[in-house]
Amino acid sequence: MSEQDIYTSVPSTRAGAPSGPSPRSGSLGTIIARIEEAIEAETAAIRTDVNFDLKASNARKSRHLYDLNRAVRDVGADTLEAHRPDIARLRAKLADNESAIKAHLSAVNEVARLLQDAIERSEDDGTYSTRAFGAGGRP
Repeated sequence: MSEQDIYTSVPSTRAGAPSGPSPRSGSLGTIIARIEEAIEAETAAIRTDVNFDLKASNARKSRHLYDLNRAVRDVGADTLEAHRPDIARLRAKLADNESAIKAHLSAVNEVARLLQDAIERSEDDGTYSTRAFGAGGRP
């Protein structure tokens, strides 16, 4: 299954109500596997694709979380215990995903800071410092 297949197989929602098959139609293991595939694809894309659509990916993850919550609510403790290794594996993949997102946001913040510094230097005529003036200090 390609990355595109993973993302396009998620049912759409209308007026906040889910449509398509309910999580009951698939096992908890199947839902966890689907989430793992999406998380792996997102993590790889964040690390390699500068045009990756993080907003759309977050929407997909929200849908997966909704499906997982419904599936977990409908199963017993024995089923959850049987899927403990799957859940642990998903947690590890989510931790890796979180690390990639944090690195991405850190890079975005660094670029924004560099742009801000460049703008301030270009506006500075040598009389006043934008930072000193904005901070209430003296030039």
